[in-house]
Parts: sequence; C-alpha cells; structure tokens
Amino acid sequence: MSNQPLSRRDFLAASGAALGAGMVLNRAAFGANDRVSVGLIGNGERAGSLAGEIVALRESHNVEITAVCDVWRPNRERMAARVERAYGKKPFQCSRFGELLARDDVDAVVIATPDFGHTPIMIEALKAGKDVYVEKPMSQTVEEATEALDLARANSRVVQVGTQRRSEGRWKAARDFIAAGKLGTVSRISAANCFNHPRWARDFSDCKQEDVDWEAYLFNRPMVPFDPRFLRRWHLYRMCCNGISGLWMAHLIDAAHLVMNASYPSTAVALGGIYVWKDGREHTDVFHALLDYPEGFLFDWCMSLTNGAGTHYDIHGLLGTMDLEKMTYSGAGGTEGKAVE
Repeated sequence: MSNQPLSRRDFLAASGAALGAGMVLNRAAFGANDRVSVGLIGNGERAGSLAGEIVALRESHNVEITAVCDVWRPNRERMAARVERAYGKKPFQCSRFGELLARDDVDAVVIATPDFGHTPIMIEALKAGKDVYVEKPMSQTVEEATEALDLARANSRVVQVGTQRRSEGRWKAARDFIAAGKLGTVSRISAANCFNHPRWARDFSDCKQEDVDWEAYLFNRPMVPFDPRFLRRWHLYRMCCNGISGLWMAHLIDAAHLVMNASYPSTAVALGGIYVWKDGREHTDVFHALLDYPEGFLFDWCMSLTNGAGTHYDIHGLLGTMDLEKMTYSGAGGTEGKAVE
C-alpha cells in the first residue's frame, strides 16, 4: 500500500476492501489531499470493529473520525474516548443522528445501528449529501431498498453495504472456478451455521432509562414504554429486525448470488421455531430455508442456536463438490468420483 496521501475518492475506493463491502463509486471530483471526515452512527460492538478499520487507515488514506452518535450514553462515551485516544482530540457527540448529518464537516457516515434504522438513516444521510457505509442488511423491505438505491444514484453518492464475503477473494475465485465448468452443472448449494448458545441474549442490567434517548431510538417504530431488552437484545425482536434470515442468511444468500452469477430466487420456503431458548425472544432459534433459482439450482441453508454442529458451505456440481469454508474441492459425489482438473 502506498504511503502517499489520497483524495477522498481514492480513500473510499480503497476502503471498500478494508471494510469488506461492495462499492459504487462517486463520480464527483474531490480535492487531491482533502481529509475524509467520518461520522459513526451507532456505537456498539459492530461499530467498534469498523472504527478500528478506519483508524488503521488514518495515515495512509487521510481519514479521521470526527463525530459519534448513539442513543445510549455509555456506548457513545466509550466510542468518543476511543476516538480521542486515536486522534488526540474529542469528537462531536450526539444522541440524534440528524444533528450529526447537519454538520458540514462530516463527509461520510458509517451506519451501524440496529437493523430497523439502516435504510431510514441512510436515506436521510444521502439527502444531506453524505457518502454512506451501511451495515447489512441494507433494508428490511424491497420498497425501502428501492427508495434508497434510487436516491443514491440520483445524487451520485458512494454507498457501501457491509455484506460479508462479497469482497473476499476466495469467493470470487470460486465464482471463476464454477464459471470455468470445473464442477460441471451446479444444482445445489448447501450451507449451515450452527452454534450451541442463546446468541444475542445480552445482559441488560446496566441499561438505565436515564442513559437512553428512547424517543430517538424508536424514531420510526411505534412508541412503547422503555424496555432495555429492545436496545440490548434487539436481535431477538420483530420490531427491530427480521431475525435469523436478515442477521445471517443475508450474507450466505449474497455469496450464492456471487459465485453463481444469480439474481433472485423464484420460489422460497422457510420453517423454524423457538425450540430451546425460551427467554422471551420472538425470533427462532432454529431456522431452515430452501430457495429455488431460475438459473437452475437450489439453495439450502439452516441455522441453529441449539447445537454446535459447525459451519459448512458446500457447492454440489455434477463433477464434484466444493467446500468454501475449507476452500477445497473433490470429486465426492461427482461423475467417476473426480472433478475436472
């Protein structure tokens, strides 16, 4: 990597790989050596990882985190202290994302809120002229996604969506391997992510009402009385996200689209239930989905939080099987028991 200062446009192009996201480049021209000023909206665990990536680019890509926003004061103050340690100065702090978006000194924002905030905040950021990195899933509905995409294109903004695997070389290599015919006709992708743990059931005893801007948190949700579970355990509730399908399957489906050059499934069916972790969660602890694609293959994915059987991502072709978790292929199950070299 070059140590020469980069323009904002170059930074955004390079940071797509660093943040593991796809990218649409902004066509606007920036000054040669302008510093990129980034605001973090949502300062929890995921934002902590992303902040680390940005701080690592501060010298090589001339980037700085200058503003942080979170509805929960402890989250916000922890992130502000971390940013101050990294850059030697205090960032702007707020609990309402509109205050951050109104700042002229913020060029781009990272949106790492609970899922229900992703697209609405992204839309407001685009209207404010900001470039955006947004965590997956970008949207909870097709209508939201379409509105955001149209707005990004109309305003020629940079938008990155943090779907894991999309920018990883091994998945692109698998796509090329399959396209070269080395697996023969692919008819099925079988994937699973299995854990023995009540995932996302975080402790919420330290989440006090006086520390939370509750109205700001539920900005586009029905206003309900303060309940710390909706903030600390938001993954478990329908009001906040789509459950396992949005939290995990979004990554795995996108990987299938990448390696198979596929578009959208023509048919989908899913089943699941809360079989073990009866802790008040509304989303399933076991989930299984089957998706049929017009390109001619079946995608089979399951996730369990009740048994740690492990993880696999197997692509079944007429000539063999590729395991993308282990990055191997063999003739197992294929014609004459071997794959084409």
